[in-house]
Amino acid sequence: MASARTASAAPRPQVVAHRGASGYRPEHTRQAYLLAIAQGADVIEPDLVLTKDGVLVARHENEIGETTDIAARPGFVGRKTVRVIDGEKVEGWFTEDFTLAELKTLRTRERLPELRPDSARYNGEDQILTFAEVADLARKESTRLGRTVGLCPEMKHPTYFRARGMAIEPVMAAALKAAGLDSAGAPVLVQCFEVGPLKTLATLSKAPRVQLVSAEGGPADLPGVRYADMVTVEGLKAIAGYAQAVGPEWRQVIAINAAGALAGPTPLVVNAHAAGLKVIPWTVRAENAFLPPALRRGTGPGAHGDVATLLKALFAAGVDGLFSDFPDLAVAARGT
Repeated sequence: MASARTASAAPRPQVVAHRGASGYRPEHTRQAYLLAIAQGADVIEPDLVLTKDGVLVARHENEIGETTDIAARPGFVGRKTVRVIDGEKVEGWFTEDFTLAELKTLRTRERLPELRPDSARYNGEDQILTFAEVADLARKESTRLGRTVGLCPEMKHPTYFRARGMAIEPVMAAALKAAGLDSAGAPVLVQCFEVGPLKTLATLSKAPRVQLVSAEGGPADLPGVRYADMVTVEGLKAIAGYAQAVGPEWRQVIAINAAGALAGPTPLVVNAHAAGLKVIPWTVRAENAFLPPALRRGTGPGAHGDVATLLKALFAAGVDGLFSDFPDLAVAARGT
């Protein structure tokens, strides 16, 4: 995760454990991160949201009804509410309504129990982690193993939080400094689907940044902009002005034909590299529910398909890394 513009410094594509080994353990938990590192992940990824008292915690969303046991806590029933986040109405319990001390009383749960019943067996065993705790875990494991375990934190919903008087960028910058990650060569890469927050972070921290994009839609802070326009030749050049990498949906890197089979790489990797950007696509999952039809095996949506073929195709396309819920499978497909 050194400077994303110096490809020679990291010739082997990196495996980023998406929310930890979240195919095997409830996401964003200590168990998920430790298992991912044990499986050979180069980087662990915490999505970050804010608490009421301004602490960054690792949750995929600020709504935590799906990923914690909060619904079973009588003392918190009255705090269920409805919020509009990035234009969508969401009902539940939100981290910004709870202090860190309150959130620490909760226990985590598997977000996709129907697809991942084995992971759901670990429900109730872990607390919500702060970013500082995730960074400390990565640092200690790096020392123990004698290899660097990087971090790829994502700032979630900055525009939403800012509208509530909670700017996430300065908190992120301060957290990076506190963790010793405020340098261009630090083993960290800060992500965001929005554009302005990455530009703001660039003025507050030297940590490298990645612009996330999707096959559909556009950044919440720029309603008139589409992600599709951001991955054109000119769009990638613009991203290179404030970020060191682009994180596309994997379907933007490998095309799928009408028969539901992989149809070879798109020009995105070549064009991004020409602009000086690394390419780290998201998110490869093993279950049939997340694979194109030609790679599905068996009948159940939770059954594992031929994910190795997809992983190998992405590596062959020249990506600089990729996100996966199954770090062991990604490491195996990459080879040595």
